Amino acid sequence: MAAGKIPVIKLEATVQDLKEIFQDDAVRLRLAEEQMMGDTLSVYRCGDSVGVCSGVLLPHTGFLKAFKMLQVSPVTLSGSTEPSGILRMIGVAFPGESEREEWEKEQEEARTRDHRRIGKAQELFFFHDVSPGSCFFMPKGAHIYNTLTDFIKSEYRRRGFSEVVTPTLYSTSLWERSGHWEHYSENMFTVTCEPHTFALKPMNCPAHCLMFEQRVRSWRELPIRWADFGALHRNEHSGALGGLTRVRRFCQDDAHIFCTPEQLEEEITACLDFVRGVYRVFGFSFHCLLSTRPVPCLGEPALWDAAEQIDIQIRDALGRQHQCATIQLDFQLPIRFSLQYTGADGQMYRPIMIHRAVLGSLERMIAILAENFRGKWPFWLSPAQVMVVPVGGGSETYGQEVVCRLREAGFMADIDDDRGSTLNKKIRSAQLAQYNYIFVVGEKECASGTVSVRTRAGKQLGQKSLQEVMCSLTELRQTRSNQEEL
Repeated sequence: MAAGKIPVIKLEATVQDLKEIFQDDAVRLRLAEEQMMGDTLSVYRCGDSVGVCSGVLLPHTGFLKAFKMLQVSPVTLSGSTEPSGILRMIGVAFPGESEREEWEKEQEEARTRDHRRIGKAQELFFFHDVSPGSCFFMPKGAHIYNTLTDFIKSEYRRRGFSEVVTPTLYSTSLWERSGHWEHYSENMFTVTCEPHTFALKPMNCPAHCLMFEQRVRSWRELPIRWADFGALHRNEHSGALGGLTRVRRFCQDDAHIFCTPEQLEEEITACLDFVRGVYRVFGFSFHCLLSTRPVPCLGEPALWDAAEQIDIQIRDALGRQHQCATIQLDFQLPIRFSLQYTGADGQMYRPIMIHRAVLGSLERMIAILAENFRGKWPFWLSPAQVMVVPVGGGSETYGQEVVCRLREAGFMADIDDDRGSTLNKKIRSAQLAQYNYIFVVGEKECASGTVSVRTRAGKQLGQKSLQEVMCSLTELRQTRSNQEEL
């Protein structure tokens, strides 16, 4: 096939064309008709074969010199539970064997870093059929979750944001007022309590508009910056769910800014500085994309043309890009909620609303960080910071005292006092469990009030006083440093 360089030709087919193309195959015709969204559908011809594909495809088969089959699965027609008799084959083609081998190495590395594997191995989280798409965070996972939240909250205090708490369940009248019911209701979970219908919130912005309208606002109050860590629910299709990256229940570092037109540039600049400051801590590089008006859009297209949305894409350790942070101007909701403030001249004006998230979904960010760090969490974020390993029966009491002092200082510390294991086995177990530091304590350390420190990479940092080590750990935590040296 590669030697033949058979051309791949794109055709725009109407319904009548599809009937002619698939006249001898009713099942493939129905599949094609199900995918048809407009007057025509893109189909591709390669030799005697014709198939529906979103494209864009290669110009000819000469590029298919190396191939890797990924999946073969039966196709089921909509409204039917029985297989159609057609198989869907998914594969990847490469210019040559060397490119295929390189790709396979990258895929293996990605599998090693898969956050679902890391989450299970480190007992961070799990999912269960009793609540599909909703994560159960275990103690270590909850520590990461809460540490990220505390990080953003500390930035809020520094950057002039105030936290608010809003309900989870709202009457559909709120969503009708905001316009979300018309465009987004199929993605909401609803609860009927006759004669009313309620919906779990998929976003916080309408509630923040309600808060703004509770009284007359003055220009002197603006900008108002409200942050909300409330739980959100979106009814994602079961087939779209995937670990922490696509869930039904999630939490965002969500915030909304109400400002005057004159304050807009400064607020956008401050938002970008916020993003830069947070991503620098994780070691992420990023770039910004300016989004255009979505189709369909909520409200008047002319207002959307005046609005801007900045999507911020980060690049992880594997070079993969992820869209997490977003900054969006909103002229629609202030109009729908008739939001106003009194200007310096006594006249009433409409505020501009800015939607802003830095981490985006906390669940998704934890997945990205787990894969980026390969489960080797930096100390300040780590759910397994210190493992204390006593050597000899007499040192166990001192080891317990060390753990107690570390925990009192807020560190995640444990002790391995299994007398049936050797020192080397204990150290190796702690390294595999990704403890950042291993403190070995014996009679000498007990007598001098010290600990012998090792990193999870196996580097011995020597014998240090416990007080000195705790000061160093405190500095690592406070500075959110990614280094391992003490």
